[in-house]
Amino acid sequence: MNSHIIVAPIATPQNADDRPDVVRLTDVRRRFGKTAALDGVSLSVRKGEILGIIGRSGAGKSTLIRCLNGLERPDSGTVLIEGRDIAGLSERQLQPLRRKIGMIFQHFNLLSAKTVEENVALPLKIEGLPKAARLKRAAELLDLVGLSEKAKAYPSSLSGGQKQRVGIARALAARPALLLSDEATSALDPETTHAILALLKDINKKLDLTILLITHEMEVVRSIADRVAVIDGGRIVEEGAVWSVFADPRSETTRSLLSTIRPQLPDHIAQRLSQNPGGEAVLSVDQAGPDANSPLFADLSAVLPNSFRLIHGGIDHIQEQPVARFFIGVLDPSRLDPVLQFLKGRSARVEILGYDAHSA
Repeated sequence: MNSHIIVAPIATPQNADDRPDVVRLTDVRRRFGKTAALDGVSLSVRKGEILGIIGRSGAGKSTLIRCLNGLERPDSGTVLIEGRDIAGLSERQLQPLRRKIGMIFQHFNLLSAKTVEENVALPLKIEGLPKAARLKRAAELLDLVGLSEKAKAYPSSLSGGQKQRVGIARALAARPALLLSDEATSALDPETTHAILALLKDINKKLDLTILLITHEMEVVRSIADRVAVIDGGRIVEEGAVWSVFADPRSETTRSLLSTIRPQLPDHIAQRLSQNPGGEAVLSVDQAGPDANSPLFADLSAVLPNSFRLIHGGIDHIQEQPVARFFIGVLDPSRLDPVLQFLKGRSARVEILGYDAHSA
């Protein structure tokens, strides 16, 4: 068992928000044989919000999104879309409700034999709108996603990013209340992914559109989501504002998913650590929000000169909030408690990761 000390939790401010829920799931359960794909999932998405749902393969993401669009029926629990429980609706009753839900997919799902504008207008054709109204709406949406000049082109002539822009335009055709993004950037290169995420954020702001992102990529959540829910084994194991969860991940699943984008102790040092006191005490130091803007280590040096060394770390900005993570070493055992007490007084969360005898 690792020996560690948590000096102080990072405070998360609570901001009241009275926007109505577009989505509300309550104790949703779905089993396939003996496997619990969803095991008591409860969550909500407010109007105009972007919620990222992240988890590893097999965590329950696909079943969750299929319950949201009515392709799967939960065994129990409620799935409310704009206040209406869809779980008990017949297939015929589901059809008008599905038009309130736009879907964008990892592999675009465009019809190769139809032009770009025809692909975008397809949901409106199914709905029975006249051709002139369909094409007018398609032109508006292609302008929104920056592809007006491709209206008469066929999907085969488009890049992956352009295909996804068409997919987004098509998903918006029927003016949905909710946009579901199912791993929509997983097939794209990093530069194109960045552009698509920026487009989704822009659409969210311009249309006040509620977006639910299903992804296994923390960078996607970090880029545009307001809140994040982490799913593992069919359960929501952590949920909160993106900056808060990134600053202070509570579950092991979240910490693992964040390991590729949060500063980590360099491996060659981590491998030397022991839980037996002796040598340099290696600490992780986390701050978030206004506290992360303070000159923490300059102040620590002024109060306790020559008491520590900076090993690794940095400051990121998520949702316009600074999120800091550093690793420091304290060689002199007599300085360890004063350093911990100082950091505690500055609202830092501190963990003793272990001791590096090689630095003694």
